[in-house]
Amino acid sequence: MAVMQRKKGYFSISAVAQMFSVHQQTIRLYEKEGLISPKRSEGNTRLFSEEDVNRLEEIIHLTHNLGINLAGVEMILKLKRQIKKLQKDMNQAFDETNAELDQQAEVVKEDARETMKKLMTLKGASQIPPNDQLSSIIPHPKQEDPEIIDADNWDIEYDEE
Repeated sequence: MAVMQRKKGYFSISAVAQMFSVHQQTIRLYEKEGLISPKRSEGNTRLFSEEDVNRLEEIIHLTHNLGINLAGVEMILKLKRQIKKLQKDMNQAFDETNAELDQQAEVVKEDARETMKKLMTLKGASQIPPNDQLSSIIPHPKQEDPEIIDADNWDIEYDEE
């Protein structure tokens, strides 16, 4: 069965202007101010992708509905990019910390297993329990202590309103 790939559609400036009930000159102004950057065809016609249209929708909402000037819009968009980058950085730091904690937990478990084996030997136990039974004697901290936060659910996402 052949897999069909959907081509990305592009919109002309007239279609986008009609979509948002704004004048084409308004869209050109947003481009001139660097708020949007539509692609250009070989004939230099503006081609708006879905991402461009979504960004334009946000700009129009901020300017027309909320009354924010273009400098304010530029600052808002810049801050949103910075917040997104910080979210990504924080999530990466959480993932790295979680991996380090898991690694440290394994080291502690192995140390506990070795200590248990030595204690069993000193006690004169005829048989030392195998590692899989030692795991039941030495519980995983996430299972034992409800105070420990499950780091697997640390991803942070914020609403973009």
